[in-house]
Amino acid sequence: MSPPAAAFSLLDRAPCIPPDAIFAPTTNYLADQHAEKILLAHGAYSDGEGKPWILPSVQLAEEIVKNSGHEYLPIAGLKTFRNRALELIFHGTRALDEGRIASCQAPSGSGSLFMAGSALKIINPDLRDVIITTPSWPSHKLQFETMGSPVIEAPYYKDKQFDLKAYMAALEPANPGSIVILHACAHDPTGCDPTPEQWKTMGAAIKAKRLFPIFDAAYLGFNSGDVDKDAWAVHYSASELGLEMGLALSFAKNMGLYGERIGLVAFITNTVETRRNVDSVFERVQRCSISTPPAYGAKLVSTILGNPELKSQWDKDIVTMSERIISVRQKLYQKLTELQTPGDWSHIIKQTGMFSYLGLSPAQVVFLQERYYIYMLHTGRISMAGLNDNNLAYFAQAVDYIVRETSS
Repeated sequence: MSPPAAAFSLLDRAPCIPPDAIFAPTTNYLADQHAEKILLAHGAYSDGEGKPWILPSVQLAEEIVKNSGHEYLPIAGLKTFRNRALELIFHGTRALDEGRIASCQAPSGSGSLFMAGSALKIINPDLRDVIITTPSWPSHKLQFETMGSPVIEAPYYKDKQFDLKAYMAALEPANPGSIVILHACAHDPTGCDPTPEQWKTMGAAIKAKRLFPIFDAAYLGFNSGDVDKDAWAVHYSASELGLEMGLALSFAKNMGLYGERIGLVAFITNTVETRRNVDSVFERVQRCSISTPPAYGAKLVSTILGNPELKSQWDKDIVTMSERIISVRQKLYQKLTELQTPGDWSHIIKQTGMFSYLGLSPAQVVFLQERYYIYMLHTGRISMAGLNDNNLAYFAQAVDYIVRETSS
């Protein structure tokens, strides 16, 4: 008897894709039973006791919206959310006053970037290169390559600081119409942001070369405790340079709404007619993917931004978060200094935002995980939010040990 014929399959060729580099350490951390374990991989804020923190402003907003129903939102999302988010970032600009900013609610920062790329593909099927920083948030490269766009990696980081010269050299041969992905503040993963003067230099080149910048704005307010200060480069590009440009805005970090997936994609256009057309493209992309966006997070953000009392409380909340992160940076630097850990660690307090590029090698990262149960990205990027008074000394001593072991 002949063997049975193999069953037909469309799925047998499915590749086995490696686990996501950012989520994998969290999975390993959760499986670890050691009491001393520390998770420094994920980008979520925790308080001084290492616990998740629901912002007081969000708690107040939840009481207001809890009986608001569960109806579908329009395709473009909650209008009051979109309008108030645009006002938060672009207040005082001609583009906002003249109604030239197209916008659409999207699933947080990732969804906003994906919608931006998808919309640009529809608007210009011959879309050229997408320029990202290297290093950068891994999803930047992943998303645009998945959409079929050639990705150019522009050097960004050298000697534990932003390398303006190398970055500008990478922009020099860029084709007109290329997309430039910029971190509005709190560069992930390095924590190194351009100064205002460096932003001006970059902006002048982007304008002269007719490039299209998209600002990834995931940490506005979280960096310094002041949204306007953290959005300086975005506002400058819109108001002073008058650029056509994009914004991928997320409220995951600065309102602690990680799981609500609340974000906004916005394009500044040159005319109101173009804005209407771009709005229609956003709606087409939305309809083809998630149809309409989630309502709950949009209602919370809209309520906070539209209520003076809640907005004032939110301003205090982001100061609370940013001040704790700044304090953790200072304490870690002081502890490594006290231990006389080999090397210069001043970059820890020079960097800003949630993340720090410590400068550890992949081998050192593996050692910290296996010996001290400390979980971080293989690049040596850590989330400062994962450190507190209960584990900071343990972490510093572990770093001190591994640095001494590998330098001897």
